[in-house]
Amino acid sequence: MDDRMRTRMAQATRLTRAGKLMEATALIQRTLQGMRSPEASSDTTDGKSDETIDITLQVVDESPEGQTNLNAVSALPSQHDENENASAEMTETSRTPSKNQHAKTATTDQRTHKKERVESALWSKLFACLGSKLSPSKSGLGETVSIPMPNRARSEVWAGGQFLDGSYTNQAGTRSYKLYIPSGYRGQALPLVVMLHGCTQTPEDFAAGSRMNLLAERKLFFVVYPTQTTTANSSKCWNWFKPTDQQRGSGEPSIIAGITNQIASTYKIDARRVYVAGLSAGGAMAAIMGMSYPDLYAAIGVHSGLAYGAAYDLPSAFAAMQHGGQKNDPTLAAGTHTQIVPTIVFHGDLDTTVHPCNGEQVLTQWATSEASGESNSVTGKNLRVSTSKQEMPNGHSYTRSIYHDASNHAVMEQWLVHGAGHGWSGGSPNGSFTDPKGPDASQEMIRFFYEHSLKAVE
Repeated sequence: MDDRMRTRMAQATRLTRAGKLMEATALIQRTLQGMRSPEASSDTTDGKSDETIDITLQVVDESPEGQTNLNAVSALPSQHDENENASAEMTETSRTPSKNQHAKTATTDQRTHKKERVESALWSKLFACLGSKLSPSKSGLGETVSIPMPNRARSEVWAGGQFLDGSYTNQAGTRSYKLYIPSGYRGQALPLVVMLHGCTQTPEDFAAGSRMNLLAERKLFFVVYPTQTTTANSSKCWNWFKPTDQQRGSGEPSIIAGITNQIASTYKIDARRVYVAGLSAGGAMAAIMGMSYPDLYAAIGVHSGLAYGAAYDLPSAFAAMQHGGQKNDPTLAAGTHTQIVPTIVFHGDLDTTVHPCNGEQVLTQWATSEASGESNSVTGKNLRVSTSKQEMPNGHSYTRSIYHDASNHAVMEQWLVHGAGHGWSGGSPNGSFTDPKGPDASQEMIRFFYEHSLKAVE
């Protein structure tokens, strides 16, 4: 990267941190477009167009922390460049049709592949930018809690338990996973909890931070941790912001559901007590799983996540994380299944990575679904809410809101942790993105899950 590029990327970073997102996006777009050589714009059959995209990808990855392109489209070939490429391809094809027609097809495939790589890299830097600390004057939300470096010395396999490797493949792809089997398993039907990690995390890291395996030993349930790949997302974020990964039977939801069903068919799992929870991007994907597979999951836990359909691409993902997501019809995900899935939400009110209003939107979305469109908020006429405020000893205070349906059943809970940032509440410092000073999210989620089961298994 030359000095001019470094200077411009530094300027874009300062604009981003100052909240001038449009100016930063425009500057990065001009910079990246300026990198395109005349040869790259006029010839695709020799691979120069792909090389230009590779350079763009390298610039994003090598920029200092916090620098990112907030508009994925700006890092891709412009429509004007694509038209020029198409003209060049047509000219070459007229000379040697069969050879260059094949080259044209290959170029299109390469461009699509490179586009996906660029989008993935941009999401990586977007997450890094949003995850950096912001001063109260800039964010309006206060500073996030400092995240300690995890201690990897401690094993998450408790005496007698097993932490096994597995994988699942379908038409959408392959994902590996870690499965924890408690020592008390003797072939009896046990619940299953699916845990979806956040960006940059691993199953081992998430298990250590959430201490879910310890709870599995005490309460007797299976825990599975699907693994996001760097191929699918360079920061290992679940792609909650892509429409193809928001639908039943499609993309990552189909893979996660497939992993769930694979374990249920391999071991003795109580099909009426299968649950899914996640942190950040994993929390957003947990919300998608609840909407997409309400016949599979009896309850969901969303920690520092977003509602189903909150975004449809990278720019809208950035907007959703900072200001809340777009409204979306929950019935689009679940098809004919529109019943509410009991939901427990945790969020820190000083979260500068995912604005706490997103937790509220998760509840609003389910409340609207439960009320069949008659209610527009979580305080609608079909739900009754009871609220209490408590404080952890030498820790954070929190507000707990419980939402009851017409039969007085608690169908949703919201835990708003005051003074907390973007981390698993009550988690262990042995894992990343945890806040030990908050109420124990893992324990409360399992308590909530055990209060709910599917009425019937289809």
